[in-house]
Amino acid sequence: MSRTLITHNAQRPSSVVNMATRAPVAAGRLLGGVRKWYYNMCGFNKIGLMRDDTIYEDADVKEAIRRLPEGVYNDRVFRIKRALDLSMKHQILPKDQWTKYEEDIRYLTPYLDEVIRERKEKEEWMKK
Repeated sequence: MSRTLITHNAQRPSSVVNMATRAPVAAGRLLGGVRKWYYNMCGFNKIGLMRDDTIYEDADVKEAIRRLPEGVYNDRVFRIKRALDLSMKHQILPKDQWTKYEEDIRYLTPYLDEVIRERKEKEEWMKK
């Protein structure tokens, strides 16, 4: 969305100036750069973990993990076991095997959102 500003100048009776909305685009790119930098600084990607592998496992998360499809669950277990092994050896993966920011998908979040929604709905029913 661009804004139009009409200015009155003594030399030019009336001119139209388009004010481009480059600031939000530049801020978005800058914020994306900061997110990527922070992702790489966290270090879990250097041992092959994804962001959802690092979530603290409370009752809701355990239920969401239980609901994962078998292939996704097996991939998660493999990543966690490999990360534990690397951690015990005080090693990291070669850089080409690090989890990249662009490849890190939130595979657990949809299941976790559903579990939390169901728990809240159940709590509402129990209040009545």
